[in-house]
Amino acid sequence: MARALAERCEVTVLAGRPSYAPSEEHGYYLTRSETQNGVNVERVGSTGFDRSSPLGRLSNYVTYLLLMPIRALTLTPRPDVVIGMTDPPVVGILGAAVSKLMGVPFVYAVQDLHPDMTVAVGIPIPSPLAKLWDRVHRWALRRSRRVIVLGDDMARRIEGKGVAASNVAVVRTGSVSLPEPKTDGSAIRSQIREGFDFVVLHAGNLGYSGDFDALVAAAHELDAGVGMVFVGAGARREELRREAREAGNVRFLEYFPTSELRHVLEAGDLHVVAIRPGLEGLVVPSKLYSILSAGKPVLAAAPPDSDVAGIVGVESCGVAVDPSNAGDIAAAISELAEDPTRLEAMGQAARRAAEKYVRDGELAKLVTLVERAAAPDEITNYEGEA
Repeated sequence: MARALAERCEVTVLAGRPSYAPSEEHGYYLTRSETQNGVNVERVGSTGFDRSSPLGRLSNYVTYLLLMPIRALTLTPRPDVVIGMTDPPVVGILGAAVSKLMGVPFVYAVQDLHPDMTVAVGIPIPSPLAKLWDRVHRWALRRSRRVIVLGDDMARRIEGKGVAASNVAVVRTGSVSLPEPKTDGSAIRSQIREGFDFVVLHAGNLGYSGDFDALVAAAHELDAGVGMVFVGAGARREELRREAREAGNVRFLEYFPTSELRHVLEAGDLHVVAIRPGLEGLVVPSKLYSILSAGKPVLAAAPPDSDVAGIVGVESCGVAVDPSNAGDIAAAISELAEDPTRLEAMGQAARRAAEKYVRDGELAKLVTLVERAAAPDEITNYEGEA
């Protein structure tokens, strides 16, 4: 996003010290300036603890959230528009406040919808705090000259919070060319496919966004030779391993290097994108577009009104099933495993869909939206009250 915007304007990103799988380590400083790919990066001296520690992650968030607004308000020259994100979860609210203090338009790029998602996945948060968070967040949304979301389901959620539909725009993550692998992929294919004639693959985070219990339960109902393979990590991985202990056709593997993503995706016959009921529109998985780029059929274990299920249905690149019904999941997998012709047609449809949702095209939409939001004569109805 930053690089795409930097091709047409000057972009400054307000960041903290690297802590999210950092490729480099920084010493202590109050502020630091650097340039990356034509983007000005202004860093504040937040903590950089390992994110595997809950207290460390909380410290990273809090110190960043305290220091970032101060640095934002001292930027010179004053920006023409402020763009807020959603990670850390309340940074968008601070972005809206900063834009108000600066007297400039605010564009809100929403990737995860909080506090709705925080509550929906069962993270304990006192009800009064959740209500206050939601109220202030609604103010930030209404203050936005444009709210940019990842899918139609998220757009409906935002509109349900009182934001005019004309102020909400969908810009999807989009598909990109997969990186050129550094190996021939034989070892990866062997680890994923060994012992299985047909592989249902879930590659990604095993957290709280999907009903993975139903997927594991479905595996117990599959015919011999049909395997379910989970590649990745996450908060629920070990729990799911225990649930699958007696299932001989379920396999858990660690992440492979990003450079080998093509081989990982090609090793599966059917790829799972999972969203728990109630989370549609709160989170929109970006992994769908990598699967489309690989030309692979999709099993959307997701609610019917989710963006994932919608795309799969419109593009005919897979099937959508009840995400919590193990029997329906198993039946859909078994049916596709016995119909290679249909699978091939879905794979071809996936490639066509990848071209339709190419990331460069989505980024072009975003740049246009930001430029229009920054225009002095932009006519909007924003500036809500908390």
